[in-house]
Amino acid sequence: MTQVEQLSKLLDKLEVEMQANGTWQTQAPSESALMSVEPFAIDTLLPHEWLQWIFIPQMRFLITQNCSLPAEFSMAAYFEESWKTETQFCAVIRVIQQIDKVSLSC
Repeated sequence: MTQVEQLSKLLDKLEVEMQANGTWQTQAPSESALMSVEPFAIDTLLPHEWLQWIFIPQMRFLITQNCSLPAEFSMAAYFEESWKTETQFCAVIRVIQQIDKVSLSC
């Protein structure tokens, strides 16, 4: 399986896990919240909102447009720290850890 195929499957899995734990939203945050320039939009979005409304769509866009994918990104540490007391995010964190590993093969 190629790196793109692996990443695509992991993005789907991330969405499923977020839906399973009830953090998948039906309404997008405000346009101004989505325009943050801070890492992970930490000033305007919750961690799961950033995943849903910025990371997943951007990665899917890059995949469908056959663009170069970011290499060697490391997101897990941020989410592990953000959710260290929220066990409902354990499965989401495991998927993020897998995404980080796949990015190392770019």
